[in-house]
Amino acid sequence: MNSRSDVLIIGGGVIGLAIARGLHKKGGRNITIIERGLIGREASWAAAGMLSPNVDADVGSDFHRFSRASLELYPGFAAELMDETGVDVELDRAGTISLAITDEERTALFAYVKNLRDAGCETEKLSAEEILKVEPRVSRNVKAGAYFPDDWQVENRNLLVALEKYARSYGIEIIENTVIDELVVKGGRVTGARSEATEFYAENTVLATGAWTSLIKFGGHEAPLKIRPIRGQMIMFDCGDRPLEKVIYGPRGYLVPRRDGRILVGSTSEDCGFVNRVTGDGIDRLQSVAIEALPILAEHKIAALWSGLRPCPPDELPVIGTVEDYEQLFVATGHYRNGILLAPLTAKITADALIADGHSEYLDTFSPNRFGGKIFRAPNVL
Repeated sequence: MNSRSDVLIIGGGVIGLAIARGLHKKGGRNITIIERGLIGREASWAAAGMLSPNVDADVGSDFHRFSRASLELYPGFAAELMDETGVDVELDRAGTISLAITDEERTALFAYVKNLRDAGCETEKLSAEEILKVEPRVSRNVKAGAYFPDDWQVENRNLLVALEKYARSYGIEIIENTVIDELVVKGGRVTGARSEATEFYAENTVLATGAWTSLIKFGGHEAPLKIRPIRGQMIMFDCGDRPLEKVIYGPRGYLVPRRDGRILVGSTSEDCGFVNRVTGDGIDRLQSVAIEALPILAEHKIAALWSGLRPCPPDELPVIGTVEDYEQLFVATGHYRNGILLAPLTAKITADALIADGHSEYLDTFSPNRFGGKIFRAPNVL
């Protein structure tokens, strides 16, 4: 069986879905998304939905600018999705408080705040008393903190539901449970992709395959893009009421409060190949993170736990753009810990490039070709 599309998007996480919507809104039609499992149920589903360009950034870097620019798109992005699908993605702009538990952490945090302010970013130092006034249930062991008004959160699972609903409502074809083994390359041009049972032909192919990118052959050759999976484990408490108003970010983890009283706690960062499961050590570590910041969580049982595989390039920066020697191929992968945050701007610059021949400076900054001829270790499949 064969299939033909104008644009074939391989990968149905938040990046692939956002790109499909972006292409459609610019007039693109005959768009197909192929997902190896269920649409939106991999790393994007496992995330906490933090939109945090500032709280832990390489201040003033291209990546910092890219992250802030994508955040600026979120209010419009969320409002449009509500109009288009009726799904509220629960964009929460209450901000983030970063905690310092020790004197050393306070010194480091306040030095970081100064760097942010010098770069023109809004942030505010907080004393322990000021933190407890805003968030009275936070640990009284806190020494100080900082408030980041431009670090938000979104209900990432609602976001994925909205993007999937948009795709299905507007005629974007979704093919699930189909593993792409190889890109079809003829004369230096990518003409589509091949699974075990099917060839999918396309005028343009977008590779948005996250942690699995390096497993796809390029015309029978090893992928030139080496992305390794980094496991992140998460736990969740259901508190009934909402014990926090703001995201709490600490030196050992973070707490994300949802509207319905759930508290998400994350996250580990483990280089363990494609082993996507929770572990006793990971759960214990996250529970310690949770109780250190919010002691009342010691009175609650863990209500849910899960893990996901983040796509990590060698330099931990996104990989977005065209690939030398492979025409009609566009790559949007390697967003590592920031796929939810970076989805709107990644979708915009991808759609601009494919539909309107537009060129963003970020296509140079995050080009797949920046690695040159270097060979990086491919991940082990377990």
